[in-house]
Amino acid sequence: MKLFRKRPYIPIAQVPASKAGDQKPIVPEGLWEKCPNCQKTIYSKDLGKDKVCPHCAYNFRISAYERISNIVDEGSFDEWNAQMPEENPLAFPGYENKLKIAKEKTGLDEAVVTGAAFINKHKVALCVMDSNFIMASMGKVVGEKLTLAFERATVEKLPIIVFTASGGARMQEGIMSLMQMAKVSVAVSNHSKAGLLYITVLTDPTTGGVTASFAMQGDIILAETGATVGFAGKRVIEQTIKAKLPEGFQTAEKVLENGFIDKIVARKDLKRALQHILLIHAPAEKAGEVQ
Repeated sequence: MKLFRKRPYIPIAQVPASKAGDQKPIVPEGLWEKCPNCQKTIYSKDLGKDKVCPHCAYNFRISAYERISNIVDEGSFDEWNAQMPEENPLAFPGYENKLKIAKEKTGLDEAVVTGAAFINKHKVALCVMDSNFIMASMGKVVGEKLTLAFERATVEKLPIIVFTASGGARMQEGIMSLMQMAKVSVAVSNHSKAGLLYITVLTDPTTGGVTASFAMQGDIILAETGATVGFAGKRVIEQTIKAKLPEGFQTAEKVLENGFIDKIVARKDLKRALQHILLIHAPAEKAGEVQ
């Protein structure tokens, strides 16, 4: 009878009676996620590999390597400049320790991963920023890795895709971090002069000096649903202009309305969209090789 059918429960680690006392049950970590947008609790496996809320389609932030795995042909990613020497140009107190903690926490060497990969048999250069690493702030190493990626893509005549996600310039490096804006922009310009394709994909959040430079220099600019896209933060702007900003200000949807990006693409459709763009922009002799 259904009335007496055993209900499924999540297993909880058993605590020996002799040690139980006032201890609470030990619930395994990572089973549940709370959506920051709709506030609903979600069983982690229901998010899928794309990590999208099944209730409101909110995009959870994903790591650089998770994104690469979702986008490129399996096993095709070849990382460039995986390890580069770090500096503390301003001798900022505690900066070395902050970098060490970020590296241990994320398993990354810096806030951007660069390399080459195939997307539906199209070879591309790829740069993916990871907000888990000091909010993907742009310092000297980030700027250097991006610049080297654009320069190599230019030499090898490769299209390049950059997934942006950043809080802006890295304050611990001061003017050195701001100089990366011009440095990367020059590399972008040289890649463009060579007649090569540059696609940017704006993810949450893309702000500050990254928005003010290479994030908005793409030939084609895509964005994920609901991504925050802007320069200064909402609170800073309101304090500056002494006025309340409208609801939804600096969302990808509002930026699209004002013509700053070309299209918003759902995360589940992103690989297919990139495949299509690469196909129609492929040189004639290569386009026929890819089905």
